[in-house]
Amino acid sequence: MRYGIVLTVGDARTAGNLAAEAEAAGWDGVFTFDAVAIGGLELDDPWVILAAMALRTERATLGAMVFAPTRRRPWLFAKAAVTIDRLSHGRLVLPVGLGALDDAAFGTVGEAVTARERAALLDETLAIVEGLSGGEPFAFHGEHYGFGLMTIRPPRVQQPRIPVWPVGAWPHAKAMNRALGWDGVIVQAADRPADPALLREVTAWIAAKRVVAEAGALAIPDSPPDRPYEVVVNGLTPAGDPAGAASITRALAEAGATWWIEADWEHADLDSLRARISAGPPRGCGGGSRTASPSRLDRSAPGSVPRAPRSRGPPGTAR
Repeated sequence: MRYGIVLTVGDARTAGNLAAEAEAAGWDGVFTFDAVAIGGLELDDPWVILAAMALRTERATLGAMVFAPTRRRPWLFAKAAVTIDRLSHGRLVLPVGLGALDDAAFGTVGEAVTARERAALLDETLAIVEGLSGGEPFAFHGEHYGFGLMTIRPPRVQQPRIPVWPVGAWPHAKAMNRALGWDGVIVQAADRPADPALLREVTAWIAAKRVVAEAGALAIPDSPPDRPYEVVVNGLTPAGDPAGAASITRALAEAGATWWIEADWEHADLDSLRARISAGPPRGCGGGSRTASPSRLDRSAPGSVPRAPRSRGPPGTAR
């Protein structure tokens, strides 16, 4: 299992400093979030925050929990993603969702608000981002977007694409099938506790889908064999109780989780966030390796999947 933390407070300059502290404290990933206008919150642009984080870190995976691509022009989203991928020397991931409608930068400004339309926009956007970020001529013709050959250069660092982790709203088939076609899944369930039992259900579903794919009855895009399928869960662990925190993540790892993302959306301030960062990730005894654990879900074989104590998303992150 790998461990990340979301910087839920602070401007871009502060985020750069906190990211450096998190990397020094042993966190494997540092994340911001994607919000534009939520009440009176002071929010910097996530791409600017990621640039600051990229310049202050050397190893940590970077991303936003989660991006809301449905309200961004796909070619501009692709250009920004490629820029951060290059600036970070290939450390960007793209967690994505439909978007949280408590952000005024949806309905208030005329962006799509129905789940059906946002889902269609997300699918087209992801296809466009993958196509344009490779640095080769690419054209697209869909229901919502269409354009002739266009080339964005320079290209991304990562191949065959920047990893994409869609939100998988269990047990909804459309959301889960979308995640199955990319590089990982951020597991969410609206009406159930996020525990190992639920994650094992998700894992079994993914494993069954892969058996069908191997039989030729289902198409799943290929990814490099050295890029395992990630199962991402987020929540909160007690900084002052390392053993208790480790027991939470250990059970999830045994159920199949490959990433734990620490996220305090409700009560964090700068002091508490810095304290949680400095306490380090909840690895537990013998859990300090940053390499892939045996439980990580390999794309070429059925594996297992987990989920964690659920925390509410921030008032404007995409789901």
